[in-house]
Amino acid sequence: MPRLFQPNIGTTGRILRAVFGVILLAAAVYLYQVNFAACGVAAVAGVFCLFEAFRGWCVARACGLKTRW
Repeated sequence: MPRLFQPNIGTTGRILRAVFGVILLAAAVYLYQVNFAACGVAAVAGVFCLFEAFRGWCVARACGLKTRW
C-alpha cells in the first residue's frame, strides 16, 4: 500500500499550486470585507493548495485522476 501523502507531482505542479494558494489567500483577505463565509472557504482552499505545493502531493492524482502538471 502506498504511503499517505506520497509526493506525486513535479516542480511545475508545485509552483502552480503555490501560486494558486497565494491568490486564494489574497482573495480571502478581500472577501473578509464582503462575505465572511466566502472568506472562510477561500482561506481554507488557499491553505490546502499551499499544503499540496509544499508536500508535493495532489489530492486529484491521489484519487486516480490524471492532471496535466
